[in-house]
Amino acid sequence: MRKSYRRLLLVVGFCLTVPAWGWAQTKITGSILESGSKNPLIGVSITVKGTVAGTITDTKGRFSLTTAIPTPLTLVVSSVGFQPRELVVDNQTDVKIELEEQVMLGQEVVVSASRVEESVMKSPVTVEKIDIRAIQSAPAATFYDALLNLKGVDMSTQSLMFRSVNVRGFSANGNTRVVQLVDGMDNQAPGLNFSVGNIAGMSELDVESVELLPGAASALYGPNAINGLVLMNSKNPFQFQGLSAYAKTGIMSASNRSKATTPFYDAGIRFAKAFNNRLAFKISASYISADDWQASDQRDQGFANGFTLANGTRQNNPGYDGINIYGDASANLSAFQSTVAQLLPLPPAQIALVSPELAQIIAGVNQLSSATKIPATQIVNEVLLPNVTVSRTGYAESELVNYKVNSLKLNGAVHYRLNDNLEAILQANWGTGTTGYTGQDRYYIKGFSIGQYKAELRGSNFFVRAYTTQERSGDSFAISLLGQGINEAWKPSLDQSNLIGSWFPQYAFTYAGGALQIINQALAANPTDPQAALNAAKNQSNALHTAARAAADQGRFLPGTAAFEQAAATVSGRSLPGTLPNLGAKFLDRTNLYHGEFMYNFGKLLDPATVELIVGGNFRQYALNSGGTIFALDENGDEYKINEYGGYAQAAKTVADLLKLTASVRYDKNVNFKGQFSPRLSAVLTLAKVHNVRASFQRGFRIPTTQSQYIDLNTPTSRLIGGLPQFRDRYNFGTNPVYTLESVRDFGDALQKGVALPQAAQSLQRYQPRQWDPERVETYELGYKGLVKNRLFIDAYYYYNRFLNFEGAQVVVQGAQPATSADPNSLLQLIGGTTRTIYSFYVNAPVQVKNHGWAVGADYRLPGNFLIGGNVAFNDLANRGSLPTGFVTFFNSPKYRYNLSFGNRNIRNSGLGFNVVFRHQDGFLWESSFANTEATLRQQTRIPAFGSLDAQVSKRIPGLKSILKIGGTNVLGKLYTQAWGNPSVGGMYYVSLTFDELMNR
Repeated sequence: MRKSYRRLLLVVGFCLTVPAWGWAQTKITGSILESGSKNPLIGVSITVKGTVAGTITDTKGRFSLTTAIPTPLTLVVSSVGFQPRELVVDNQTDVKIELEEQVMLGQEVVVSASRVEESVMKSPVTVEKIDIRAIQSAPAATFYDALLNLKGVDMSTQSLMFRSVNVRGFSANGNTRVVQLVDGMDNQAPGLNFSVGNIAGMSELDVESVELLPGAASALYGPNAINGLVLMNSKNPFQFQGLSAYAKTGIMSASNRSKATTPFYDAGIRFAKAFNNRLAFKISASYISADDWQASDQRDQGFANGFTLANGTRQNNPGYDGINIYGDASANLSAFQSTVAQLLPLPPAQIALVSPELAQIIAGVNQLSSATKIPATQIVNEVLLPNVTVSRTGYAESELVNYKVNSLKLNGAVHYRLNDNLEAILQANWGTGTTGYTGQDRYYIKGFSIGQYKAELRGSNFFVRAYTTQERSGDSFAISLLGQGINEAWKPSLDQSNLIGSWFPQYAFTYAGGALQIINQALAANPTDPQAALNAAKNQSNALHTAARAAADQGRFLPGTAAFEQAAATVSGRSLPGTLPNLGAKFLDRTNLYHGEFMYNFGKLLDPATVELIVGGNFRQYALNSGGTIFALDENGDEYKINEYGGYAQAAKTVADLLKLTASVRYDKNVNFKGQFSPRLSAVLTLAKVHNVRASFQRGFRIPTTQSQYIDLNTPTSRLIGGLPQFRDRYNFGTNPVYTLESVRDFGDALQKGVALPQAAQSLQRYQPRQWDPERVETYELGYKGLVKNRLFIDAYYYYNRFLNFEGAQVVVQGAQPATSADPNSLLQLIGGTTRTIYSFYVNAPVQVKNHGWAVGADYRLPGNFLIGGNVAFNDLANRGSLPTGFVTFFNSPKYRYNLSFGNRNIRNSGLGFNVVFRHQDGFLWESSFANTEATLRQQTRIPAFGSLDAQVSKRIPGLKSILKIGGTNVLGKLYTQAWGNPSVGGMYYVSLTFDELMNR
């Protein structure tokens, strides 16, 4: 055994040393200067073209490079803020290279569009990019927030720590249609299938660039990149060495918060070092702490009693359902009519055994019926227990969560160059934080963490990488379930063994008893007019509801009391969903993602003048692990594993530097669905070297998420189930019919208007299941990029999307027992909150969904390098009217949004800079599973239009190698929200100092 171990060490050592023996002793030395001042430039990257070999200049602007590449060779010299240069050199010992400041527009190099480096001007599809300079000058609190200034980008703010990037409509708080890659790793939380903002991404100090590719990108990046791709690249420790750090602090202010103005703290540090241009490492850490924005919208979205957002309140609507009020579960008083009706014929003594209070009501009803000749059931149905929805008294979000949030990110990597053409990388990114998130519920993400760990071999023309993403939910919980669980802890909503001790029966019987007392008083005054007595009770319904709530709420746990805190701790520590009355709110998720992929560029084997060819492929596995709290279990009691694989190829040809043609195709397969092909064809025509017209067609697709496939979670508004056929069997859709929610709503509205039950039941529509397939989109795009007289940069595009098998949500209602039209009374359970189940699951739209849009951006360089710019974007759902009623598209996008900016990075070389950005977006309808479904169906969930002004001033301090920055976002302080139920965002004002020992200017 020891001999085998020694042999293994010898083999490993031999493999690591062989590349070094093959290195020739070509040595090049020199210095890099700024062309204007002739000052040395530090931290400039010098690489051998077509290889991974390279170095950087030291603090005196000097460099020394040893390579095995034979001379003559080409050096690529680049530094942020300067025009890159290429020059051919031989064995030289004192190369002097001068770099000029980069002031031209449209000179960026991007890789996201084609997976190979190319000019952004000649990209075959729309690409946006922000680099280090853009990040430094952005009037945003973080580099991630700066994405909001790009054209066509929407962001949904769920917390200071969590923003979701959305493009081209179909937005969501956790957007599963936009893929976010960090150094090639899919940054999604695998149990959620979307990126949790930048909570587990990278420190701002380690960001080299961010590229945004709006629109379908499935042809090269696989499933789920159906609406866009965010590609974040970190700094290579060979090229970006030394120590850097920042400290930032300021205040956050919003009038709706418990304490309007509070401080925040943000700090980070990074260190990178290379040894002999062979081995390099980097480490970085950042931490932020603050009091979060607060969700405090108390408007009433409970429409069952005829109220609207504009006029419903807890005081006037017994069925009040506050947007950010939780625990206000509802039921219909008419649901208890059957209880009373069943007890009417029984002797009073027997009824008293069930409930003395109910016995008094029954006796009063029978006596009243005998005296007035009005049937007892009519008295019960019309007056004592009418068709009115009532809800429990809930708790505000601020009473249920601690708004102190934080985020810690730790990143590290080791790079080892085996030779000039091969580099090995081990990388780890880990982040944890506490934040808020809006999904099917509002969630408090407490101690949530994501770790990503990667091993990669990268050459100048290929890579092979494997990584895993490990998600851990910590002590996170669902806020709505917490509110409901606390209510259940002090008094159950409905306990059949103790009706009068349950909240809803207690409310119902108190209401009925009060109504009966009013009727008796009216009859005593006027015994000849029983109908007037009934009307008197109806007219006092508001007072009766108030009295009933006061009686049912006796003993309610009040926020801040020991009983409340104990109940909150118990419910938030118990796994969801639990069973009534022992609800749980804590969700468990330890889902892991395992991914391996490769890409090879045949550029070194083929004549570039003939064709450029790349191929690649990947395998991925989701290992679901929620302890049965989120995902369904299989027949063995285990959670599922989901396997996917895919491959792609792309060929490109350039004709006379005028026309570039690109074709790519990808095939992907998921274990639960048929395989999918995703082709892309594009052409870029270059005129006069600076005008580029592009056209493309591509097909994208989206494999349903892990939750879309296997979720089985009961929330306060509905039970969320997977769209796979097995769930229809699990919940007996075949034997216990389910009805579309919109038809149940029409049924309830008809009863509310006095329509007889048999006639009202005719509006009910039974749901007919359909096959569920991955969503596909066909995208047609035209675009233009041009540079006019080196001063005006224009970027414009138009796109048209045609969705096949578009995925949206279907909501259905099922009675506790099979309901049939043959027994009309059995249908009443469909409108009772405690006698029905609402299911929500994903289905394909029965018709095609089409949307289109355009965007135009322009930047103009004024004298003195002042830059003025603006962009406007339009997105629209072209055929909303042809979609089935109640089909939720999640097309959450303003029709128009625009940005205007004005700034200068370095005024007259003084080191003083500034930037101002004004943003505006139209109001729009928000569709989500968090919003009350009735509110969405009635087109009430609208997000108001808003505008916001961001600004910053910066000053470079060369003596400290630092930048001082003072700025603010939403500096005018007008509150706005970007999604239904999300927090209101106020003003944020900050000052920061960033140090970088390799800073040039």
